[in-house]
Amino acid sequence: MDKSVYVTKAYLPPREEFDRYLDRIWDSSWLTNMGKLHDELKEGLRAYLGVHEIELFVNGHLALETCIQAYGFPAGAEIITTPFSFASTTHAIVRQGLKPVFCDIRKDDCTIDPEKIEERITEKTAAILPVHVYGNIADVYTIQEIADRHGLKVIYDAAHAFGETLNGIGVGNFGDASMFSFHATKVFNTIEGGAVTFRGREDEFGGTLYKIKNFGITDQEHVEYVGGNAKMNEFQAAMGLCNLKHIDELISARKEIDGIYRKELSSHAAELLNHKDNISYNYSYMPALIENRDEVFGRLADCNIHARKYFYPCINEYDCYRDSYDPDETPVARDVSRRILTLPIYPDLEHETVRDICRIING
Repeated sequence: MDKSVYVTKAYLPPREEFDRYLDRIWDSSWLTNMGKLHDELKEGLRAYLGVHEIELFVNGHLALETCIQAYGFPAGAEIITTPFSFASTTHAIVRQGLKPVFCDIRKDDCTIDPEKIEERITEKTAAILPVHVYGNIADVYTIQEIADRHGLKVIYDAAHAFGETLNGIGVGNFGDASMFSFHATKVFNTIEGGAVTFRGREDEFGGTLYKIKNFGITDQEHVEYVGGNAKMNEFQAAMGLCNLKHIDELISARKEIDGIYRKELSSHAAELLNHKDNISYNYSYMPALIENRDEVFGRLADCNIHARKYFYPCINEYDCYRDSYDPDETPVARDVSRRILTLPIYPDLEHETVRDICRIING
């Protein structure tokens, strides 16, 4: 192909829509520190996601790390999670002085395997941190049953699951809290950005989140927590307000492309993850399991099509963790990571290009 095609492409709203919000920023001279656009986006997302409480952040990683800090787990406590995720999931645990304990995944949807969670629980376990991978929602009901039996918190990495529902319930309502990412590569973006949705009253856990993201400041004379700076600014909020108006049409366009892949890809060339009837998907990624993954990756690259080995390697194979973990203890995650290839999918990807990609994969 003459023009390079990447695995994703950031959505930008019509320029005139964004400019109207920029005019409001210039009129107010309020650039950050929870301004009016921040608060408008917060309420818009609360309604769209169908959640009771939400707090906005400058990015998804700091949203997750701040969420973990807000629960006040003791130093050295263990959090059970999955090695089949983006680096941020585990880094957020480690940077808070806690220990990640890796649990294997299910091959059919790449989410944490609930049947293997309890064998990872020890007296030091404080929480479970599952990931909704590629928009596949983890087995939230079984995970919650396990957590309730053992008195554990459940924090979801929902970076891939914006706007999704399970049995008609917004995904941000499960567990004790969920982190969403609004990075430029996501279905919904605020350039960079993120959020935590949570159960409970906003003036309790939410108040702690709010203070920690703002240096731990309680008021002008008191600093209650050792916090950081994780506030979403007004320019990010402006982009979010624009993109929220278009999110349904963007997801619809992604669904069409997903359908083409499922129709055109040969089952002999690629194995696709099945959709479940009780989940409304956002079609954030197009993952395929391919036996000759590296060869196909190279063939696509030769045609200026840049797929991604996402997630590869597994987190427990990273240079910074390999001395502490054995990837053979999570064999499904290890094997999936060596066959996974995420294919280009974004709203304005031309349908004929999708068919060309399928022809290259089919050989």
